[in-house]
Amino acid sequence: MFILTTPKQFLRQARKFFKKHPDLKPHFAQVLADLQSDPFQPHLKLHPLSGKLADCHAVNLTYSYRITLTLFITEKEIVLLDIGSHDEVY
Repeated sequence: MFILTTPKQFLRQARKFFKKHPDLKPHFAQVLADLQSDPFQPHLKLHPLSGKLADCHAVNLTYSYRITLTLFITEKEIVLLDIGSHDEVY
């Protein structure tokens, strides 16, 4: 079981995101539950990022929207960093 950490910056981004997309809240809750139990489930499409986000990973919320995160496997901790469209997040 992984621990999810949500910094204040992520919470602010999430509030803005869900004002525009309230219909995605249930799906977001399911993605978080799946991340917490096992972030390597194939349907999450966890993938490493490159460039300035080289130490981060991302999962798909939908085809158009992503959640970026830092995954500390040794500590079993997941830090949520950003949520938004592909272009906004990357």
